Amino acid sequence: MLRERIITALVLLAFLLPSLFASSPWPFALLSMVLMAAAAWEWGRLNGAGSALSVAMGLAFAGCCGATLLAGWASSAPLAAWWLAAAVWVIGGAAVLRTGPPGWPSLPRAARWILGLVLLWAAWLALSHARLLGINFLLSVFCLVWAADIGAYFGGRAFGRRKLALSISPGKSWEGVWFGLATAGLVALAWVAADSRLPVDSPSIFTSLWRALGPLGAVLAGGALVAMGVVGDLVESLVKRACGAKDSSRLLPGHGGVLDRVDALLPVFPIALALMSL
Repeated sequence: MLRERIITALVLLAFLLPSLFASSPWPFALLSMVLMAAAAWEWGRLNGAGSALSVAMGLAFAGCCGATLLAGWASSAPLAAWWLAAAVWVIGGAAVLRTGPPGWPSLPRAARWILGLVLLWAAWLALSHARLLGINFLLSVFCLVWAADIGAYFGGRAFGRRKLALSISPGKSWEGVWFGLATAGLVALAWVAADSRLPVDSPSIFTSLWRALGPLGAVLAGGALVAMGVVGDLVESLVKRACGAKDSSRLLPGHGGVLDRVDALLPVFPIALALMSL
């Protein structure tokens, strides 16, 4: 299993890094579009769309993203798109988590399909737009989520006692959440210091929030982003538990599916761009 995870990660990096550092933002937008289209296919399968319809959903999603690119939205998306996505994640995420796995199948199937595809599209658009803002900005948002996830994993394993959402994800604990927040905070402080000393192409999300909102505002905004990453993770776990699936698919050997890898990123990128407007 470990060997599979390492090989898969290396293959993904072999595609990701050249697209990320290309002089044009198009390679990264197209690569992330392919990955998100795969996630759209997984979403259809998890929500009872059937094999053929799930493939059609993935293709339609890719077509929609392509049309969005041609329309120029990756560089000038309406500000309302980020705030609308943020509202759906905050309000809808809280409602879904409150009902738990038994409540998810009670939603109309078509509504679940559309909701998932729209949120995946918003996340892809935010990813593409963040790449245009700068590689340093994009990487800082990625690392905010990854640092919180790593801190939560190790902190939860070492000190986890109080379960965060037992019926959704039994392995997660409140202690893990606090360790994740602390880890993300340390990364943020180090990144702000590095921004002022290194020749970066753009301010990071941490520096941007610090300049716009001040120290307290930046701490609160960063904490909110970490919390929404947890919400994204829990929502995907809830959907999988509702349909009895362990992973969203087996597309990524050793890792599960694309949704399993990007679930925490889905709410964070649109909300980060919404916060940037402040």
